[in-house]
Amino acid sequence: MSGPADEVVLDVPADGVARITLNRPAKLNAMSVGLVEGLHEALTSVAADRDCRVVILTGAGRGFCAGLDLGGYGTIEGTEGLGRIQAGFAVQQQIAELIPRLRRLPQPVVAAVNGPAAGGGFALVLGSDVRLAGASARFNVAFVRIGLSACDIGTSWLLPRLVGAGRAHELMLTGRIFDAEEAARIGLVLEVVPDDALMDRAIEEAELIKRNSPMGVRMTKEVMWSALEIPGQQAAIDLENRTQIMVSQTADHQEALRAFLERRPPAYEDR
Repeated sequence: MSGPADEVVLDVPADGVARITLNRPAKLNAMSVGLVEGLHEALTSVAADRDCRVVILTGAGRGFCAGLDLGGYGTIEGTEGLGRIQAGFAVQQQIAELIPRLRRLPQPVVAAVNGPAAGGGFALVLGSDVRLAGASARFNVAFVRIGLSACDIGTSWLLPRLVGAGRAHELMLTGRIFDAEEAARIGLVLEVVPDDALMDRAIEEAELIKRNSPMGVRMTKEVMWSALEIPGQQAAIDLENRTQIMVSQTADHQEALRAFLERRPPAYEDR
């Protein structure tokens, strides 16, 4: 499957693993209306694919995503003739909706960050569940560098929760570029690997996730994000309790127990 003008490519690099590749390499995969619509379409497709257990998000060429295409985003269908503010707001919503789309996706998303991830591209990294970086990866909250607020596309909510408020505030106020090693040091990415090993490492991480039951993984993703959004510990524990009892009634849970006792890999059926 490909997005508009092939600006997003969806393929299957390993059994049960979908790879979404942002595909405007000449523009460092900067966000255009075609790329963003293609990404929405790809997320819709994988969400409905029961064979897909994990999603890898990456960029073609030497960049992950350089953020908004400042040379021209394009026009969203149906917004022709709108006022400047109204049309701009439609673009803002179309891009920002990608972050809750990633959060709602049943499958975990592994970001394989190659080269620059700036602005909206940085937000896509933040919205993923697991983040791996190639040695060439570079990050920055680019919005503030072009006369806008750094609080955009979920960044003001996600970044402090991933690296802490103090570090997040400094990165957002300065908009400075930081490298993969610093990203690993502050906990933004899990690890840094050579660029030519990045995709293999992402697939390896996907395989580790796939060892667990489909519903167990789905519920883990859903509850761990919910736990970041609710205000108190007890509310998180209450949600965990109900989820755990629900998942304990699945056939896959019983299969996991049998496989453990019989010292064999489990054969999950998502039942």
